[in-house]
Amino acid sequence: MSEQIIYYLMAGVAGVFAIIVIAYFIIQKKLNKGDSRKIQAMREKNKGRSNVSDVRYQKLYIIYKSIPLLNRYLKKIRKRLEIINIEDEYLTRRQSARIITNALIITIPVILITILITKSNIPMMIVFLLFETFLVETIMAGMVDKIDTKLLKQQVEFFADIRHAYHEYNMVEEAIYEVSQKDELEISRQGEKIYEILISDEPEMELEKYYDVAPNSYLKEFAGISYLTREFGDRTVDDVSLYLKNLNNITEEMQLEILKREKLDYVFQSLSFISIAPVLFIEPLKNWAVSNFSFTAQFYNGKLGLIVQVLLIVLTFVCYILTRKLKDSGAIKDDYKDPNKVWQMKLYNNPMVKKVVDLFIPKQKTKEYRKINRLMKDSATKQKMETLYVNRIAIAIASFVGALVFCFALHKVSIDYVYNEPTADYNLLGQMSESDEKKAMQKTEIHNHFLKKLKGKKGVTVEQIQRIISESEHYLGSTEEQIEQDAQKIYDKLQIVNSEYLKWFEWLIAFVFAVVGYMGPYIMLLFQKILRKLEMENEVMQFQTIILMLMKIERVNVEMMLEWLERYANIFKEPITRCVNNYESGAWEALEELKNEITFTQLIQIVESLQAAVEKIPIQDAFDELDTEREYYQAKRKESNERLIARKGLIGKAIGFAPMVCLFVGYLIVPLVVIGMLSMTQSFNTMSTYM
Repeated sequence: MSEQIIYYLMAGVAGVFAIIVIAYFIIQKKLNKGDSRKIQAMREKNKGRSNVSDVRYQKLYIIYKSIPLLNRYLKKIRKRLEIINIEDEYLTRRQSARIITNALIITIPVILITILITKSNIPMMIVFLLFETFLVETIMAGMVDKIDTKLLKQQVEFFADIRHAYHEYNMVEEAIYEVSQKDELEISRQGEKIYEILISDEPEMELEKYYDVAPNSYLKEFAGISYLTREFGDRTVDDVSLYLKNLNNITEEMQLEILKREKLDYVFQSLSFISIAPVLFIEPLKNWAVSNFSFTAQFYNGKLGLIVQVLLIVLTFVCYILTRKLKDSGAIKDDYKDPNKVWQMKLYNNPMVKKVVDLFIPKQKTKEYRKINRLMKDSATKQKMETLYVNRIAIAIASFVGALVFCFALHKVSIDYVYNEPTADYNLLGQMSESDEKKAMQKTEIHNHFLKKLKGKKGVTVEQIQRIISESEHYLGSTEEQIEQDAQKIYDKLQIVNSEYLKWFEWLIAFVFAVVGYMGPYIMLLFQKILRKLEMENEVMQFQTIILMLMKIERVNVEMMLEWLERYANIFKEPITRCVNNYESGAWEALEELKNEITFTQLIQIVESLQAAVEKIPIQDAFDELDTEREYYQAKRKESNERLIARKGLIGKAIGFAPMVCLFVGYLIVPLVVIGMLSMTQSFNTMSTYM
């Protein structure tokens, strides 16, 4: 049956391939009519930079766009690349198609190997193929992150060229324009965009729009400082241009960020693949163990083996998600999603669902509500309270149903094992010969004949089974001892078959899984909160750099500084936003409220300095220590980054290697040792009875 299934599967794959080929030629014809005009127009626009491979990628882009599953990935990649490639449709299409092509080159062989390995286990094949969708996500995300890091490196060179051009022209916008015209790099398009903003009729409004789409915070800082310098003029501080000094500060920040990303990439190198790889080895390990140590077949093909397999799959999934979150290096994020337009809110807006969900959401102004609300803010989640509880309830229901289905599957596996496994004493090593296996299967069929008669009957004894089988034609001429042995085996099998039904404690286990599923989103928020704590010091040091750049610019006040901090904040965005909103009602009071909301000491010191700058002393004097101790803060920042990477690396390796360790220890070594010892004990007991 399994061979037929794999033949059908291979025929299906061949059919799909044939459909793709036919679709390719159909699309090619369409390209000649409609889409080819678009490609031709883009080629005309990008003369001098297009080549044969570029045109091929443009055509592949159209093909990928027409394939449903690939179209989803294409949209995700586009949303990230469009931020980097401002208004460059040609480059965005080329890079998108290239990333998907490279991902397919890696993924398709893995899928074929998976089908080959798991051809006898269709459910496991489906699970593995689902996991390979995560593999595709990982590959694509890694490629886009590389483009983002490449942009950062270009920015370092770009700012160095800006310095030279600024010395020559002594005008911010002219320096940016001159450098942006030199090459076709991604950073040049960003430079052109910033130049257009600076010379526009309403630069402040255009700048706010750019802040929403800028690829990283450093370009925001550069655009903002360039605007302030053009608006208020440059100053000379310690015989150095303030604009160039600020440019140097941004460059140092970028260099630290590049080092941090490269170290994180090195520490987490292949860790996402390592965390997900054990799933692919479950079936090969099982086949190897059963073929070399036949006494383990009862474990691997039975109920316990399935339980361990499912636990390994769940552990792998959780570890993969946690590893991805740990590796997050602050690269380009997906586009903003309106929290009111997600599927959870659409479901919540249903009156019946709303009534149920509202029963779980804590009432406002209660301790529980404040606790959850605080956790959501601390974890920087963008979801609403209603969304969180829809997720919790949905996962709880799915966990409950999944646990019950799994219990049914366990009972079925256990019964199937009784009916289908050869009835014979297993050898300690190796497999049975073909003739022995044939005899064992004949005995199993005889046992199944009696099991079907006795199934469901309670109170059946071994003596009754002996009497029934002794009168059967299958046991004519059999010895009394052989009848006793087979009666005992049939009795043992009958006990298993009759006991395999859904029991009360399995409902209880399903309920426990539902509770764990309900707590899952909450636990994930706690994990995100821990990650944010690791990043707190890094963010506050970025605030110090921003203040250092702003404090010597004329006409900059405390409110403007707070607006800049809000713009670049992530962890502390909520309290700073509230402070900015309340600032006009009372500057000191708004800052005091901000100070009371935060607990991080270094940020409290910054807020106290801002309070001093509001009423008592000039901004430059309030933050004088930042300028005098710049080198100390830079060294501290480097040390902070190293500690952050070390902590993330330690946690990441523990989580990433956990599935692999559990696979070899829990799924291979422990069963071999335990079952081997039990088999040896049973063999010695059998030998002693004959001696």
